[in-house]
Amino acid sequence: MASPTPYALPATRNRICGIFPLVAFVAFCSVDNALNKTLTVNEIFRSIQGESTWAGLPCTFVRLTFCDLRCSYCDTAYAFYRGEKTSLAAILERVERFGTSLVEITGGEPLLQKNVHPLMTELCDRGYQVLIETSGAHDISRIDPRVHRIMDLKTPGSGEVHRNHLENIGYLTLRDEVKFVIGSHEDYLWSRQMLEEHGLAERCRCVLFSPVFGRIEPRQIVEWLLRDRLPVRFQLQLHKFIWAPDTKGV
Repeated sequence: MASPTPYALPATRNRICGIFPLVAFVAFCSVDNALNKTLTVNEIFRSIQGESTWAGLPCTFVRLTFCDLRCSYCDTAYAFYRGEKTSLAAILERVERFGTSLVEITGGEPLLQKNVHPLMTELCDRGYQVLIETSGAHDISRIDPRVHRIMDLKTPGSGEVHRNHLENIGYLTLRDEVKFVIGSHEDYLWSRQMLEEHGLAERCRCVLFSPVFGRIEPRQIVEWLLRDRLPVRFQLQLHKFIWAPDTKGV
């Protein structure tokens, strides 16, 4: 049997070694393609976090356009339609320029745009602490598990209580928070019932009770929850006391 040529081994070695640059190139192209995807963005700004257990911390907000709910107390109706298509790469660059470690994805309803998922994953990969504020009307199960989900369960006074996707409750973890926006005693009773029926205080990081700004006296909700000894955190929207309530970009 003829012996192999002296070039057989180097040729084989070259083929094997050539695989690794190819893998790296494919991975680079994959990331590059992901960052070319777009989202319709209403605004990106730096402020303090005004709500949740992260309240008071410097935070960069990425507000996405579009919402399929029409809550009676909505304070961001300007994000229903107005926005600009922006690549994920450009969004990440603007976030980096603001220099905060905390980033919140909000809306509108951010889960209406599928490319929000690669954005959140990329932010997590880059070491940011990522929050998403979303209604209870959309599936939260696909969100990167490193993201802190702040889910707003719609109360009767919102006019959208029928849109709550209650299956989401089963996906909540101790990283997540649930918010109830309360504008009446009916809203409070409904929120208390949901809290107790679903064991929300044990299921998630925190349950938040928040008054509809200008519709109900905050003290009234505090008196109810103290009377009933509810294991919840009462909150106010800090940014509406620091700036005029209708100020954008804060």
